[in-house]
Amino acid sequence: MARSQAQSRRKYTGKKYKHFHKKRKRELERPPINTVIEKEKKKKQRVMGGNTKLKLFASTFINITDLNTNKTSKIKILRFESNLASKDLNRRHILTKGAVVDTELGKARITSRPGQHGVLNGVLIS
Repeated sequence: MARSQAQSRRKYTGKKYKHFHKKRKRELERPPINTVIEKEKKKKQRVMGGNTKLKLFASTFINITDLNTNKTSKIKILRFESNLASKDLNRRHILTKGAVVDTELGKARITSRPGQHGVLNGVLIS
């Protein structure tokens, strides 16, 4: 059965909504991209309208911007620090937007969406 982003068939009370159409291609949902710190792995994927998205499955480098000097440089990630998005993502060391990693320059917060943008960008926080 295909994953779907369509409206749920039931209300929060359990009552069923009136069924009026089947699943549509435009409502397709793909499995999540759980980006981790490993040897770099990317994949190009065709999406709606013939466009493409670059999915980042793993990476060991991050583009860090220092807001004081306004300079960006490619830095090696030393280790995973935390991910406040979810306890499960934090436990599994998954990199998403807002996750904190420890780098050679210090701690950095990820500002890009690696599963959507195909790159790890971040800002220095200490």
